Amino acid sequence: MRYKTYGLAAALVAGSLLASTAAFAQSAECGAIQTTLQTRKDLVAKANVASNGKKKMTPQEACALFGKLQSNGVEGMKWIAANKEWCSIPDSFAEGFKADHSKVVGIRTKICGIAAQATKMEAQARAQAQNGGGGGLLGGPGLTGQFKMPQGAL
Repeated sequence: MRYKTYGLAAALVAGSLLASTAAFAQSAECGAIQTTLQTRKDLVAKANVASNGKKKMTPQEACALFGKLQSNGVEGMKWIAANKEWCSIPDSFAEGFKADHSKVVGIRTKICGIAAQATKMEAQARAQAQNGGGGGLLGGPGLTGQFKMPQGAL
């Protein structure tokens, strides 16, 4: 009778160790997304500071920042797809993350387009300046003459 009790106890202990090892492995795998989410939070905070702060980002800096944010989103989407069932990730979280990622992709596309235009315009301005081009705002000869301010109540 004693041997059966010890055998049963040993089987229970072994079973609980296997269960706790699986739970530990699950929690370790499921906690891996925290790094991605923290990085995402930091990047979003950086973007918010730049948009609300005194020193604005250049289009090139904003494009680079949103590129990092998009890469982070791709990484998060892959992780969610691979671990959704195992880590019991709610559909609402997965859908919200996907929607947020889609917004980031759209914003990045616009910002990087603006950055490309700005770079092109800067290159054209440098080329014109080197070739002795006109000093006007839009490449023309510039404004000359006088402009009289209207008098009276505005």
